[in-house]
Amino acid sequence: MLGKVVIITGASSGIGRALAKEFKSRGALLSLGARRLDLLETLKSEMGSSDILCTRTDVSQELDCKNLIDNTIKRFGRIDVLINNAGISMRALFNEMDLKVMHQVMDVNFYGTVNCTKYALPFLIESKGSLAGIISIAGYVGLPGRTAYSASKFAVRGFLDTLRIEHLHNGLHVLVAAPGFTSSDIRQVALTADGKPQGETPRNEGLMMSAETCAYLIAKAVKKRKRSLILTFIEGKFTVLLGKLFPSLLDKLIFNHMAKEPDSPFKVKNN
Repeated sequence: MLGKVVIITGASSGIGRALAKEFKSRGALLSLGARRLDLLETLKSEMGSSDILCTRTDVSQELDCKNLIDNTIKRFGRIDVLINNAGISMRALFNEMDLKVMHQVMDVNFYGTVNCTKYALPFLIESKGSLAGIISIAGYVGLPGRTAYSASKFAVRGFLDTLRIEHLHNGLHVLVAAPGFTSSDIRQVALTADGKPQGETPRNEGLMMSAETCAYLIAKAVKKRKRSLILTFIEGKFTVLLGKLFPSLLDKLIFNHMAKEPDSPFKVKNN
């Protein structure tokens, strides 16, 4: 990664922040995008480097994404890696959820990936670089109470898998990375049925993979030009395998597991 130009969206917190530090430690030149520019500037100061470009970016806005890419080219002259990491979550039953929540989650998670990729793609093709999307295990199996989130992550996976095939012979590398539950602030700011942030995480963050470990493994997968990365064994690889072999069983297991969350929007019915 030494001297490679790496764009990371959603870099102000969580996995994105950890990715910035990980790629910086590998010698990359960073272009960071997020809505909270002050947090990006704080991160830049912490890493103590002038080779970091910070751009206020709301990935749901096409022009913001174009501006991020344009700024990167003006500053560094090339793009070697684009990591579409920016994302939001939600927690509510679909039949109780305002449709604005579905649109908001899709605008950030799916169209944010589409927007940034559209403008970065010519430069990635030129450099034979890497295009990466951070999805979730929710992009392989449906998570009840998180319909918009799962739908957006399935969509990102389909989008990137298709781009990989379209560019099979021109050297573009496409990675779809699916972390399991990872400790970050995504659950605190997850949207509820009316679009307001839930404020508290319903899960034990201390038992999850750290954002730093997740970032290390994603960076390693980019370096090795892997096509997919599914993190954690039980919540990740085993769950995806079980969905292929015994899908009906997995439906029941996921329902029961998610119903046990504190203040779950649905409960197991007692016979």
